[in-house]
Amino acid sequence: VEDPEDDSRQQDFNFQRWRYKTYNFTIATFWTTHLVRSEETETGPAGPNSFYNLYLDEPDPSWASQIVEFDYIIISSGQWFFRPLFLFDKQKRIGCLYCYIPGVRNVGAHFAYRRALRTTFKTILGLENFKGEVFLRTFAPSHFEDGEWDKGGNCLKTRPYRSNETELEGMNLETHNIQLDEFRIAKRDKNINEGLNLRLLDVTQVMLLRPDGHPSRFGHKPEDKVVLYNDCVHWCLPGPIDSWNDFLLD
Repeated sequence: VEDPEDDSRQQDFNFQRWRYKTYNFTIATFWTTHLVRSEETETGPAGPNSFYNLYLDEPDPSWASQIVEFDYIIISSGQWFFRPLFLFDKQKRIGCLYCYIPGVRNVGAHFAYRRALRTTFKTILGLENFKGEVFLRTFAPSHFEDGEWDKGGNCLKTRPYRSNETELEGMNLETHNIQLDEFRIAKRDKNINEGLNLRLLDVTQVMLLRPDGHPSRFGHKPEDKVVLYNDCVHWCLPGPIDSWNDFLLD
């Protein structure tokens, strides 16, 4: 057992590195909202419903500039793609999500998600000096009931679903299918970088069964002064997502 050293290169909670000196092992987190380059805009209200510009053909440099030095990469994304977005390709705006602006094509969230995943895999496959393993961690569904997150939705269940009580459908199913599609395409194109190994960490179905694993209204300290909403997207720790480590080790 060893306590790691803080090896972070910047003072930002979202970009941290920890080094286990005895084991010559470093683990890092690179936080990115959409995998591709994005920027929050001043169009519309600030906060959860503010718009983001997404440049679908450009990887987010926050991770793309640093991952080549690692042996293992875990990609995960999803929920951020269901917010208001302006979409760009080759610096030209090609559409939006939830903007409803005359003359701007309103496209679905899954269009942006597919393009972002494709850009991500293309970027990683193009890393000449990367010969490690890349895991795609699949979508973890939220569990809002009786309304969306900002319309009174909540997650109050205290036990998991049985396997016959729910099924993957709608937005969750389509998001998962896109991930599987883009993973297969990347596997097919892997001859670009034969030293790289692509693997799937498929947690979607098992997480669908855990509506009891979210913080709901308890997602903050009692003394914190925050805008209260029910968090049925993030997961409690300890909690169901601890199983992801077991899946990874297997």
